[in-house]
Amino acid sequence: MGYLVYFNVVKSKEVVNSTYNIRQDLLADRVLRGSITDKNGEVLAQTVTNDDGSETREYPEGEVFAHVVGYAAKGKSGLESSQNFNLLTSNAFFLEKLANEFKDQKNTGDTVVTTLDANLQNAAYNALGDNKGAVVVMEPSTGKILAMVSKPSFDPNNVSENWDALNNDENSSLLNRATLGQYTPGSTFKLVTTLAFMRQNPDYNNYSFECNGEFSQNGVTIHCYNSTAHGEENLTDSVANSCNSSFSNIGLQLDKAEWRKTAKQMLFNSKLPGDVKYNESSFRLKTDAGDADTMMTAIGQGETQVSPYHMAMIVSTIANGGKLMKPYLVDKITNYAGTTVKKYMPESYKELMTSSEAAQLTEYMKAVVDYGTGAALSGASYTVAGKTGTAEVSEDGNTVHSWFVGFSNVDNPELAISVCVEDADTATITGVSVAKQVFDSYYNN
Repeated sequence: MGYLVYFNVVKSKEVVNSTYNIRQDLLADRVLRGSITDKNGEVLAQTVTNDDGSETREYPEGEVFAHVVGYAAKGKSGLESSQNFNLLTSNAFFLEKLANEFKDQKNTGDTVVTTLDANLQNAAYNALGDNKGAVVVMEPSTGKILAMVSKPSFDPNNVSENWDALNNDENSSLLNRATLGQYTPGSTFKLVTTLAFMRQNPDYNNYSFECNGEFSQNGVTIHCYNSTAHGEENLTDSVANSCNSSFSNIGLQLDKAEWRKTAKQMLFNSKLPGDVKYNESSFRLKTDAGDADTMMTAIGQGETQVSPYHMAMIVSTIANGGKLMKPYLVDKITNYAGTTVKKYMPESYKELMTSSEAAQLTEYMKAVVDYGTGAALSGASYTVAGKTGTAEVSEDGNTVHSWFVGFSNVDNPELAISVCVEDADTATITGVSVAKQVFDSYYNN
């Protein structure tokens, strides 16, 4: 009896909401699948009843929201999957539902109002152009996901017709790169390396390094970008210039066990909060690793893998004074007439770092934009703190992923962003250029 009470109170909704529960689809015999909208009510998915009584699921925004909203044919994905139960539940006025029962008509399912901002989503989608990659935009103070873009995309309106081609697509267009993509983080990982160094060296403000464009240790040489000699640098300059030589030096000074502990606290090798499907990020440096692996890991190369979704959480944490808010995609559930059935509220997940650590990392990230590798974002009507990254993913170093992670309106952060452009032609597109277009869209329109 005790378990039955526990099941009904705690576990029943999880079982009913499970995507494996075929009972959900039986609800479609009595309920017209509800709509999905952005935060302002723009329709992202809806069911239209045709003249012959058949139903068509329509996605007015097509490819732009394909991965995050998902599809409801040939199985389900995205919000169409996670919110299936809500979409097939009708909280219409009970007399209306009673009348529909007598007329043998379907009731209209509830509407899922998301946290997504259609303007930001479109800006991110357009900024990526024809490139592969992903963009995630979050509100640091709440955890609301405002945009989640993955490219290449697909048209959810035609999933059934194109199913075989989509499943055999060599570009993996069905894959949500924002949450499932596993990328070498490049220099964006230097934020984690910096935090580990700060924690292990209370006198980190006294750090000094003379950069001559390369750093060698035991026969292994790490070069700065274009072998640029940065000269004498403190820790701020090292982050701002994204100095590989300095960070190779820093990596060799770190206690690897403590470094792994810091990475774990930043949610590497860990479950991530939120309700979206994701792949865990990995930090694989062993405590007995050699100098080469240690230096490569310190600069974000090595075997470390991370998703844009995870990096968005890390910079959101920094922007929010060290506290990570649980990311979420659904703002509220309403009935089809707009009456709120359930409202989702921001929820604190965990303090990943102290407020003083977050404040110090923010200062370093401000320097990146003020005079460092992210200077293209300076001088705008808004302020930005961030970190660039160029991850080499081919042996000859000619194929790179271009990253940018950071947040805007630094004194009162509004947007946290994570951008990864795969195989980027950095002469025409970078993580910074994509982020700038998203910020410009938000602040200038």
